[in-house]
Amino acid sequence: MYKIRRYFSTFVLTRGLLIALLSSAFIYLNYLGLSYPLLNTILGLTALYLLLQEGAKVWLVTGALIALFWFWWIALSLQHYGMIWAVPIEILIIMLSYGTLFWLIAYLAEKLSLNMEDYCRGRPMCLPKDRHIGLPLQLMLKAAGLLTLSYIHPFGFDWLKLELIFVESYIGIEKWQFLIVLSAISLSIWKKQFLYLLLIVFASNALVDVIDPTNAHSSTVGSITSSTNTPDKIQIVTTHTSVQDKWNETLHPQQFEEVFTHIDQAIDSGKKLVILPESVFPVFVNRSQELIDRLSEKAKKISIVTGGLYWDGETPRNSTYIFTDGKITVANKVVLVPFGESNPLPDFLSDWVNEVFYDGAVDYKASKDVIDYSINGITYRNAICFEATSEKLYETIPENMIVLSNNGWFTPSIEPTLQKLLLQYYSKKYGTTIYHSVNMSESYIIKEGKVYKQGTLY
Repeated sequence: MYKIRRYFSTFVLTRGLLIALLSSAFIYLNYLGLSYPLLNTILGLTALYLLLQEGAKVWLVTGALIALFWFWWIALSLQHYGMIWAVPIEILIIMLSYGTLFWLIAYLAEKLSLNMEDYCRGRPMCLPKDRHIGLPLQLMLKAAGLLTLSYIHPFGFDWLKLELIFVESYIGIEKWQFLIVLSAISLSIWKKQFLYLLLIVFASNALVDVIDPTNAHSSTVGSITSSTNTPDKIQIVTTHTSVQDKWNETLHPQQFEEVFTHIDQAIDSGKKLVILPESVFPVFVNRSQELIDRLSEKAKKISIVTGGLYWDGETPRNSTYIFTDGKITVANKVVLVPFGESNPLPDFLSDWVNEVFYDGAVDYKASKDVIDYSINGITYRNAICFEATSEKLYETIPENMIVLSNNGWFTPSIEPTLQKLLLQYYSKKYGTTIYHSVNMSESYIIKEGKVYKQGTLY
């Protein structure tokens, strides 16, 4: 403890805490309904300005606390396995993982810049007289580290994207815009002149819209103008079934009747498509002929997209079932939740973890290919919960995406808010319109990065 106290002074801890709070404020402001572009812009820029000036110790504390403020909710899922005792352990592991990552970026930047400074000292050909390379090189390397953080995914978890702090601000979320922001701040710190911060205007959304009014962020998406699949013809269902109740087989008859009530209400309202949450049928639907027959009968009047489980005889899958035009299509999940659905550890450790912590449960199986399906002539990208926040699902720039989620594992918490912000990020980046049906948190539509509740889009 004495050594720890020597390493982390009060200044280091408070500085790291301040930067972490500024870097996380956009999530909690959104959660509280207090998100404003100007405020988010100021908070995000201040956080980056302070961070780039600090040493490796502050970076370690900042990274650990950002992980805490962004991802503490991950440990909530342990309560559903009766492992409350493991909650602080998991949170500590998360904090140490990201704290070490931040520390490594700053440490390498400082080390390399000092080595270069020593090398150039006394070598006129290296640098002009009285010029120093240490600080600008250090700032450049730290900025490069922040720029590449979103490509580093511990255990396959890819929700740490620092560009996300600007998703509801006047600053853009593209990599080149983030580079401009980091470069402007670095120049300002190096030259000790705030004037260089004016360069950030070139990263603003307003400037992009002026230069290129036809960019993907402002484009018209085909499905929105379709006569059969406009938002007023789509019913996005929200359910409120806890994890405990969802997997209680004695409650399934009542739950299933409620689902069919939602479908009937959509039919009575003249909807053409009804979207239901992830695993709203927590059974192997392909093995239940009764469910298939009832859903097929309803699908004569309305197209149905619903979550359910799928069993291929060997391993379970988390799937989407699409009932439309007299056909049934099954779209299996492509990107599984680390530890929640698939264990990312080596086989010998994975088997042990599943046996000890998950009662010997078998991992889900992922589909190899991203799935698209067509309803009323409109193509939708299939996505189930976590995978909707994965870059892989957007590589071919889908115009429309239907996302099914079950946030019951992590509520009440900020997880639904962070998930929504990530979907806004991808919608902005790729111009994808997202229809999101959720269990245990609000459902919505996202178009051009903006969130709309059912019935308020047009």
